[in-house]
Amino acid sequence: MLAMAVGQPTHPVLDIPPSSERRPEQAQFLQGPAYYLFLFIDLKEIHPMKTVAMVLFPDFLLLDMAGPMEVFSIANRYLAQDQRYELSTIGTEHGALRASNGVNITADVHIDQAGDRYDLLLVPGGPGAYNEKHPPLLDWLRGATRRAGQYGSICTGAFVLGHAGLLDGYRVTTHWHYTERLIKGFPKATVETDQIYVQDRNLITSGGVTAGIDLALAVVAEDHGKKVAQDVAKVLLVVMKRQGGQAQFSPLMAAVAPHETAITRVQNHVLEHLDKPFSIECMASLAAMSPRHFARVFARDVNMTPMEFLQSARIDNARNLLETSELPLKTVAFKSGFGSVRHMRFLFSEKLGLTPTQYREQFS
Repeated sequence: MLAMAVGQPTHPVLDIPPSSERRPEQAQFLQGPAYYLFLFIDLKEIHPMKTVAMVLFPDFLLLDMAGPMEVFSIANRYLAQDQRYELSTIGTEHGALRASNGVNITADVHIDQAGDRYDLLLVPGGPGAYNEKHPPLLDWLRGATRRAGQYGSICTGAFVLGHAGLLDGYRVTTHWHYTERLIKGFPKATVETDQIYVQDRNLITSGGVTAGIDLALAVVAEDHGKKVAQDVAKVLLVVMKRQGGQAQFSPLMAAVAPHETAITRVQNHVLEHLDKPFSIECMASLAAMSPRHFARVFARDVNMTPMEFLQSARIDNARNLLETSELPLKTVAFKSGFGSVRHMRFLFSEKLGLTPTQYREQFS
């Protein structure tokens, strides 16, 4: 924003001394055309308010937009006037945009009238992000992100950035349910499947839905310190740093394929007898294959080794028992084939970032 000079205006930000108090070098500079030139200064150098813009499109997820924007809005309560966030929305359509939950939102500006540069430019997720491509938006994003100080996505908004070619060469994340789809769709990106949010240079991406709040809190902490971010988190009744990553919300093992093969027969047998011990040799004999050939075919068909499948199946079974029953941990460990509570605790901490007790408290 540029200050406009008409006649001899008083400037709201620059402290220009009256003529009687000016030093000789000031008086010489603040005469004639130089005075007007002096007023045409980019006030961002003096007025450090950070601009945050959220791009909206049809069928976006409302919470992806509202969560992060609320974080920045509440942060403004704790910040000096010149340090606050200036929030705005940019729409791909003129007039109201319908979110995926049916709520209509009118953006502040259309992409054709959007500002030249934003300090932080964010893209929300939703069905409109992963089912549509929005060519005009992609073209605009390619230019806008080059000028932005930082850009990023909430949840499946990563797909919009991916279609614009803005994920290539970066570490990124998205909602746990869509990580495999993101990996396949944008192989030049490195997808972190368990992170709540990932920051890589000037790109910041979050996991599913409410992870956008975590992302925004991280931005506030970086901009204004941990204390301000903690105060905002308390107002929102959320924690500054979650225990564990997205893995605690997602199943570790995909469903067994419906068509019957030697491999699916082994998978179903294992799932029905998780309390029994299994080895590669044992599973290979069930498939009537040699251990080496079985391991190779299993990894090809299931995208994990037989022992990884077994471990994931046991963890998922234990999670289900912890969520739906009050069985003692020793019984949960036995029914899931861990052998001991200690071994179950170790694998839970390693894979989920939570102990079995913490998992039960959080999800039961």
